[in-house]
Amino acid sequence: MSGHNHGCCKPHNDGIFGDKTELIFAVISGVFLLTGFLLDTFSQLNFIYILIPYLISYGFGGYYTLKEAVQEISKGQFEIDFLMLVAAVGAALLDKWAEGALLLFLFSLGHALEHLAMEKAQKSIESLTKLSPKIALRKEEDDFVEVKIEDLLVGDIIKIKPNSTISADGVLISGNTSINQAPITGESIPVNKEPIGNIESEYTSEEEIPEKSRVYAGTINGNNSIEIKVIKKSQDSTLNRLITMVQEAQEKKSPTQLLTDKFEKYYVPAVLILIVLLNFAFLIVDESWQDSFYRSMAALVAASPCALAISTPSAVLSGIARAAKGGVLIKGGKPLEDLGTLRALAFDKTGTLTEGKPKMTDVVLVNGLSTDEFLRKVIALESSSNHPLAKAVVRDGKKRMESINGFPAVKNSEAIQGKGIKGSINGELIQIGNLELYTEEVPADIQQKIQQLEKEGKTVMLVQDGEHFSGIIALMDTPREAAKSTLTNLKKIGIRKMIMLTGDNQEVANAVASEIGVTDAYGSLLPEEKVAQIKKLEKEESKIAMIGDGVNDAPAMANSTVGIAMGAAGSDVALETADVALMADKLEILPFAIALSRKAQQIVRQNLWISLGVVAMLLPATIFGWANIGIAVVFHEGSTLVVVLNALRLLAFKNKYS
Repeated sequence: MSGHNHGCCKPHNDGIFGDKTELIFAVISGVFLLTGFLLDTFSQLNFIYILIPYLISYGFGGYYTLKEAVQEISKGQFEIDFLMLVAAVGAALLDKWAEGALLLFLFSLGHALEHLAMEKAQKSIESLTKLSPKIALRKEEDDFVEVKIEDLLVGDIIKIKPNSTISADGVLISGNTSINQAPITGESIPVNKEPIGNIESEYTSEEEIPEKSRVYAGTINGNNSIEIKVIKKSQDSTLNRLITMVQEAQEKKSPTQLLTDKFEKYYVPAVLILIVLLNFAFLIVDESWQDSFYRSMAALVAASPCALAISTPSAVLSGIARAAKGGVLIKGGKPLEDLGTLRALAFDKTGTLTEGKPKMTDVVLVNGLSTDEFLRKVIALESSSNHPLAKAVVRDGKKRMESINGFPAVKNSEAIQGKGIKGSINGELIQIGNLELYTEEVPADIQQKIQQLEKEGKTVMLVQDGEHFSGIIALMDTPREAAKSTLTNLKKIGIRKMIMLTGDNQEVANAVASEIGVTDAYGSLLPEEKVAQIKKLEKEESKIAMIGDGVNDAPAMANSTVGIAMGAAGSDVALETADVALMADKLEILPFAIALSRKAQQIVRQNLWISLGVVAMLLPATIFGWANIGIAVVFHEGSTLVVVLNALRLLAFKNKYS
């Protein structure tokens, strides 16, 4: 019964007692119902005096039901509140005032408790909106002035006090700190941040900003005072877009919900026809028309699909709210359901299963130099280059040295496109690069060692110092620390097939795959070939998710059942293209997201069984006269509350995988 989507789920905040008005009205209705019942049973009063408390009970119990019924009828819809009013009026016409008042009391009490329960799930989502501070301290000449966050412009410099909420997306330009990013990314441990090197730089794309200098609105600063340069207006901040997307996600219905809505469309008219027919039961059965009418009213209560209507939306809302709290943005009921049905996953390699940046893995000495002597010259020469591999050699080489006091001066440094770099140190030529850099014969044992390292998927560079080859350096984009354990957890929760798709060559793909335990690895793929692999796997497994960083993986994501983006807090494209976004750049949140989705599906199924089961029991019981309106009302409202409370269990879902 889709009236539930606006009727049964929408809290009333406009009453005289604020958002508790509906509950207080229901309680007053109950008090007068009890008064009427006690007077009726134990006093000798004239019935007109007993009728007064019943009428007051009707008034308070039926106020919101009537209000919603009028709204529905004005839209041409005859829905659940209307059905309940008809039953209550019917009971009154039969002089069954106590049963009619009981119906309205329990229906309004059920409504009110259901609204409060649903508000709890809603508040979990709305708590996101409270993360954003209302004011910021903006630098104006030599002073900091309080301004509204809506007035902040890109390029403004703002000050963030210790232990306060960060008011805008920006770049850290002054002060070292650790920031609690849990509100946005779900990361449980605060992340260390340091100021950016070049303050004046205008960043054309956010990807250029190092993660360690990037800060988000809504996250919480540590113990140090910091200054940040604003890179997004408040309405464009990651937090704001996250809030908008979560709110939109609530509206998007799941397949089960669409099916339920379709069922209700035919079910409600069928119930109304049945009720009309039951009024004529006295023509067949030996009873008065009053008895037939009463039976039809009891059947009307029993058949109202209140619990069915709320069963899926309540679970979807709770699931999305719990996911958002854990740093996972699920964009609606469909991805939430689909995620739980997955048996196969496809991963992008670079930046998803691996760190996305090369690391020095091997240093092989071939000319009797000590490691420090060898690396001192290598780092000196590579420092003159901006190439990512050169930067990795400098960074990791320094970590391997016992002492890094002073590096020799380099003259005439020159990069040779696609081959390497050369320059002179103390009058001697130093060359670093692949085999194509060298014209002379490379000794067989060195060649053999290079081939062995290349088979392991590594990028290998040979170093020549003067006349002699002095050593080999190998680099590799290494797997994420959490990759292996995450894949193990995914296997535990029933993911059968995990494949890796990469543009890197097959040897690199195989090396990474064997280290972390994916089922199959496909290398040398262009974006359209990734899409072809996704389609092939979807034929085999029917449902598949693609996990990537959302930029070059967008086509593959769009073609999978569920597109999952990593590190979405830092990438606009990832937030837009994915059905599910892991806000932190952490693969280990994935098992939690899938397990939560499975639990949500389980709860939706339980709710459907409860709601349909109660109707299936009660309807025959009322038709054959085994249950009166009172019993029907108790079971009807009871099942609705059970369904809502069952859905709310999702809010307490534990993440066993972090």
